[in-house]
Amino acid sequence: MKFRRLGKTDLKVSVVGVGTWQFGGEWGLNYTQDEVDRILDQAAELGINLIDTAECYGDHLSESFIGSYLSRRDRSKWVVATKFGHHFHDLFTRTDDYSAQSVVQQLDASLKALHTDYIDLYQFHSGPDSQFDNDELWTTLDKLTQAGKIRHLGTSIGSNANIHQTAASTRVGSKAIQVVYNRLDRAPEEQVFPSCVEQDLGVLARVPLASGYLSGKYKPGAVFAGNDVRHRHDAEAVRQKLEEVERIQRDEVPQGMDMAKWALAWCLKHDAVTTVIPGCKNPEQVIANAAATELISDEHPQAWKN
Repeated sequence: MKFRRLGKTDLKVSVVGVGTWQFGGEWGLNYTQDEVDRILDQAAELGINLIDTAECYGDHLSESFIGSYLSRRDRSKWVVATKFGHHFHDLFTRTDDYSAQSVVQQLDASLKALHTDYIDLYQFHSGPDSQFDNDELWTTLDKLTQAGKIRHLGTSIGSNANIHQTAASTRVGSKAIQVVYNRLDRAPEEQVFPSCVEQDLGVLARVPLASGYLSGKYKPGAVFAGNDVRHRHDAEAVRQKLEEVERIQRDEVPQGMDMAKWALAWCLKHDAVTTVIPGCKNPEQVIANAAATELISDEHPQAWKN
C-alpha cells in the first residue's frame, strides 16, 4: 500500500480507502456484522487505513457496523471520515439539516455509533451554498475541533464543479474536498482541482468506478434490482455510459488488465487526488481495489515521505 498526506492535515492516508455507503443497504445487499468485519479485516491486512462513511448511510447503520468493528480493534490505526447534514428516513429518502445547533447533535450521534471519541475528518455533506455560507456553523465546528471531538474538517461537494465551496475551504477551515471523479466524469479538473492544489487541500475521489460502471462487469442493457441505487438512474444515461465504458476498455485499457484496477489508478495519477474511496461488497473486491497501487508511482506531490 502507498500513502499520501491529506492536504494540510497530519493524516497519512492510504491511496485506496474503503467507501461504506453499501453498508447502509442501498446497493442491493444487506450486511451482517461478520461480513463487515471480514471486509475491514481484509482492508487492514492490505494496509488500507481510511474508512469513509456518513450518518445517512442507513440512519447511522454504516457507522454502527464500523463502530462495532473499531471497538474490537486498534482505533488508532484507522483514519475515520464521516459526514453531517442529511437525515435518513427510508431507502433513498433524506431530509437536510446543516444548522449549527443540529450539527452538535449529529456529531454526538456519529461518535456514539462509531464507538469513538473523535472523528479524523468530519465533512459538510453535499449541502447548498446557502447553508455552507453560514458562519455560525463553521464557528461551531471550530469549537468542536478545539474540544478534540474533530481532528480535521472537510467538505463533500454535491456538484463536482462546485468551485464556491472549494475556493472558500481555507477561509472556513476545511482541509479536504470530497468529490465525484472518474474516467467518465472529469469535471473537477476544470476548476476544483486547481483550487485544491493552490490551497493544498486533500482530495478524496468518490465514485471512482462510476457507481461500478467502470468495473467492466456491466454491458449496455444491464438491469439493477429495485433496492440498488442504480435502479434509479436514468436508463438512457446508463446505456450511454456503458457504451462509453466499452469504448474506453477497448481503446484505453491495456490488453488483459482488470478495468477496475486501471480506473482507480487513472484517478490516483492526477496530482490533486490524494485517495480514492471505492465501495466494496466483499473481501475479494477489497483485494481488487488495492491492486491499483501496483500501477502508480511514489512521485505524487502528496506522497508520504517516511
